[in-house]
Amino acid sequence: MLALTILGNNSALPAFDRNPTAQLLQTQEEAYLIDCGEGTQIQMSKYKIRRSKISHVFISHLHGDHYFGLIGLLTSMSLLGRTQDLHLHAPPELEQIINLQLTVADTRLSYNLIFHPLSNEGLILDDKKMTVHCFSMNHRIPCWGFLFSEKKNPRKIDASRALIYEIPAAFYERLQMGEDYVNKKGTIIPNEEVTLPAPAPKTYAYCADTIYDESLIEKVKGVDLLYHETTYLKDLHVRAAERFHSTTIQAADIARRAGVKKLLIGHFSSKYETVDEFLTEARTVFDNTELALQGSCYPIPG
Repeated sequence: MLALTILGNNSALPAFDRNPTAQLLQTQEEAYLIDCGEGTQIQMSKYKIRRSKISHVFISHLHGDHYFGLIGLLTSMSLLGRTQDLHLHAPPELEQIINLQLTVADTRLSYNLIFHPLSNEGLILDDKKMTVHCFSMNHRIPCWGFLFSEKKNPRKIDASRALIYEIPAAFYERLQMGEDYVNKKGTIIPNEEVTLPAPAPKTYAYCADTIYDESLIEKVKGVDLLYHETTYLKDLHVRAAERFHSTTIQAADIARRAGVKKLLIGHFSSKYETVDEFLTEARTVFDNTELALQGSCYPIPG
């Protein structure tokens, strides 16, 4: 299971019951917080998100609507008695900001906050079930996107078939890794005879604030789900460029040319009271588009 929950989908200003950017990517075992705009922990409470499942936090850049909720979340975790390590992947300047906030408040966290500065494109996390790469975005200040990739899942044991071939349970783990079984008579039992293919690994790409940038096409090529900011509708493409943001049509064009399976759009400007037209415009270019709606959970398509 890999699913994305939207906690905030607006741009710089909270407006019309839309909060600044925050997302949670969840597996069965843990969760990854992506950006942490103002009000994120309130949204977590509202949507019954367990803070204890969050193992890694990823901050794309240091505009306030993407991280002003972080210090509150960090201190709340401490007040709730968190003990497990928390990893923070962010622009290097954020470490000094957090340390200053904690120092002036005379606050010591109850857990280890492990800071990982983002400085170069490439692999930033490699754990048992997931890898995460960061890539540069084209924004007014240094900004990063993130590519989350599940590792290859083990094959599934067909227990009834394995029993027929008298394969001991102690060998099952090797079967899951694709190994054939050789019985006492020297007969080779092909792996495909006793296992089933596992679901294909899934991928999610998060494109934070950016001007229209064709270099993103290769970076997110073929992902299962792409999130791309759409701050403005297409008629404000000049304003979007001036402010290093994107429009509906531009995000959809990236998705189409990158051959992604599904596009999710958000980071809506507070000048818009409703956002239905964002979906209408984007679908003229890339039909499999959805709005990033707060509180909604989007399973990553396989």
